[in-house]
Amino acid sequence: MIEKDLQKEIVALNSEIRRLKKNYLGLVFEDKTEDIMTQCRENVPVLKEVKTRRIISDDQNPNNLLIEGDNYHALSVLNYTHKKNIDLIYIDPPYNTGAKDWKYNNDYVDKEDTYRHSKWLSLMRHRLNLAKDLLKDDGFLICAIDHNELFTVGVLLDKILGEENRIGIITIVHKPEGRNQEKFFGTSNEFMLVYARNIRNAKFNKLVLDSELQDRFDEEDEKGKYRLKNFIRLTDGKYSLRESKPHFFYPIYISKDLANFSILKKDKFDVVFPITEKGVERTWKTTKNTFIKLAESGDIIAKKEGEMIVLYEKLREDQVIKTHWIKKEYHAYHFGTKILESILGTKKFDFPKSLHLIFDILRLTTKKDATILDFFAGSGTTGHAVLSLNKDGGTRKFILCTNNENNIAEEVTYERIKKVMNGYKDLTTGKKVEGLGGNLSYYKTDLVNIEKIQKIPDEAKIRVTYEAGEMIAVREDTLNEVEKNEWWQIFEGKGRITSIYFKEDKSKLGELIDKLEKKNAPVALYIFSWGKNEYKGEYSSQNIRVEDIPEPILEVYKEINRL
Repeated sequence: MIEKDLQKEIVALNSEIRRLKKNYLGLVFEDKTEDIMTQCRENVPVLKEVKTRRIISDDQNPNNLLIEGDNYHALSVLNYTHKKNIDLIYIDPPYNTGAKDWKYNNDYVDKEDTYRHSKWLSLMRHRLNLAKDLLKDDGFLICAIDHNELFTVGVLLDKILGEENRIGIITIVHKPEGRNQEKFFGTSNEFMLVYARNIRNAKFNKLVLDSELQDRFDEEDEKGKYRLKNFIRLTDGKYSLRESKPHFFYPIYISKDLANFSILKKDKFDVVFPITEKGVERTWKTTKNTFIKLAESGDIIAKKEGEMIVLYEKLREDQVIKTHWIKKEYHAYHFGTKILESILGTKKFDFPKSLHLIFDILRLTTKKDATILDFFAGSGTTGHAVLSLNKDGGTRKFILCTNNENNIAEEVTYERIKKVMNGYKDLTTGKKVEGLGGNLSYYKTDLVNIEKIQKIPDEAKIRVTYEAGEMIAVREDTLNEVEKNEWWQIFEGKGRITSIYFKEDKSKLGELIDKLEKKNAPVALYIFSWGKNEYKGEYSSQNIRVEDIPEPILEVYKEINRL
């Protein structure tokens, strides 16, 4: 008996050691199990559309999605529908201030909770593990955070996405006046952790964000837009003087037509030093070698100004992205809270982000056809920003995921997006605001019982097939259900068709295929099968692509349960 007990204890200790080995860089925390995850051992999430909340401005516009439900369930679904399909994930998770602003296992977590940090990290780890594989290879993940979990979430993100893919930590000044109720520092900023899925493939757009750079980039050459900046270093006080940096003080020789430059003396070339009009000996902005590269690339120009020749550098839009963002439009109250109140008429959400901040993040990181995911969607600022940015002719689309705690999904997120799409009366000024257009489909997550995820009985596989239609339609971006009976379901959209054949009995399959062929459009036909690729060769045709159901869905969920 003692020997058996000892063996059990050894097994338990080995299991605990394996669990702890999963944590790196000293980030060891008690991984607290969530009820929401335990549910997924006996149930699988699917999507069910709330059709009364659909918004359509034009069938050809991009389909945006709002998913109501726990974001763990929503991310599980997206691992089937959107794997490696997301260009940008932006999240603004609960900041874990101890102010009872988030729940774990249906209980609010406060500062007296001994496991407050462990619960928060567990919540984030499970969701970030699901989120990372949704990103395209050139995609970005951006996490907003304050000081309470800055250090811990940074280590967690380094582990999940790779320290080598950490691009930077941005300081956002969102309350310049600071919070005056704090004991020591009046907090005026928060942070934004920026990661690439694969830093070798990631690339920012050319952009200027700094509020201090008021000059417009209104000059343009074959390389793009630029503005001119004096090549003499005129700031930095004594550090820009010749005596402080003598190697930055050197002659530059310029041809009479101001077109050619040299750092070697040349006949009939004028010589210029970094000396101001008042005779102060300062420095050039770069060393000789860097100057040569700039001149050869066409990024140095000379102008005759009175009796002096002045050198300028072409400062381009992609040269000025800094890690300190201070635009006045990033003020969370004036450009977050007040904008939301102007739409909804009353305060229904605490601390929404500045619309302009999210707008600039999108401008920096996404192309015009990007898909953007926010799985802590809150007030819907991300969706609003996507719609606003699409005024540039873009076809960006968003996926917003939020629970319905305090009716946030229905009364805040959805109501905001609906009004922004359709137009509304500004409830603070009384002025009419034109709608931005766009399509929205509203889904709720639902659970299908499969008894046991690692060994699913046959009848459970049939249940999943009957309930997975709308999720498959989202995967194929064909959201309009046009027919459903006991044998099949058909969706259409964007000139394509998706159909699901439910039964093991294939006696009606030929009839369905004839119906689909007559539509003369590309078809994705999902056929129930016990195995893989059972019917692919038999039923595929020029117009019809055959897929299995439900095994690929179940494989995704089995893998998720192993994370």
